Amino acid sequence: MIQCLESTLNWLVYFSGIPEKQSMSHCVSNSKMKSQSRIFKSTVLLLVVVFFLVRLAQAQPVHSKPNIIIIYADDLGYADVGCYGATQVKTPNIDRLANEGLMFTDGHAPAATCTPSRFAMLTGQYAWRQKGTGIARGDAALIIDPETMTMPDLMKKSGYQTGVVGKWHLGLGPNGGPNWNGRIKPGPLEVGFDYAFLIPATGDRVPCVYVENHHVVNLDPKDPIQVNFKKRVGSEPIGKEHPELLKMHPSHGHDRTIINGISRIGYMTGGKTAHWKDE
Repeated sequence: MIQCLESTLNWLVYFSGIPEKQSMSHCVSNSKMKSQSRIFKSTVLLLVVVFFLVRLAQAQPVHSKPNIIIIYADDLGYADVGCYGATQVKTPNIDRLANEGLMFTDGHAPAATCTPSRFAMLTGQYAWRQKGTGIARGDAALIIDPETMTMPDLMKKSGYQTGVVGKWHLGLGPNGGPNWNGRIKPGPLEVGFDYAFLIPATGDRVPCVYVENHHVVNLDPKDPIQVNFKKRVGSEPIGKEHPELLKMHPSHGHDRTIINGISRIGYMTGGKTAHWKDE
């Protein structure tokens, strides 16, 4: 690089028309010209060095942060996906994620059920140290204190954008539960996520609607949602009384309000335009 700089410098000096040598009869003029030549050379050298440093910086590879995807599934065994040895069920998309990312071989669940395990993963706290971290009802209030430092909080501090999609089951809204017909908060956005599109609890619990950020998706204000887990609301048929309306046989607890031919845990009425499609 030094030789390249020197060649470039000599070329620029020559091209500028500044002579490198003068006759003795012009010693005064020669001294002045030498001074100008040194200044010019220094300036050109600085410009050339800056040019090469800029090009060198542009040539360096940019190390971007890796994307991080956490798939938190209920009742999924270690060998239920192809990358860990499954043969009966094909999981090509998950296998691709594994092949292009990292595979972990030493995993530990903080709890055996959904709500407490999700709480522990996001907060780093043992679920049994906080009340209300059993399997949450569909109308439960937010279990995580918004003041708690969470995994998405830490990710955002590291420059990531965060989002949660799918099953939430950590409660929504203030004490007393969410207002399904209004602004639903606090929720995922208040504990560190930038975006949320979720089912409030589980697939077998009411309400059977999607929540995007702070609102129920496709809700008709003229058909407000009511949810109750203690007493019946509305006039919708329930699985316990009308098994002939079901696509699958009910089981204990899963025999309340029928939505899409499936009897759910809990009672719900209203919000028909917002109901999700099971199939």
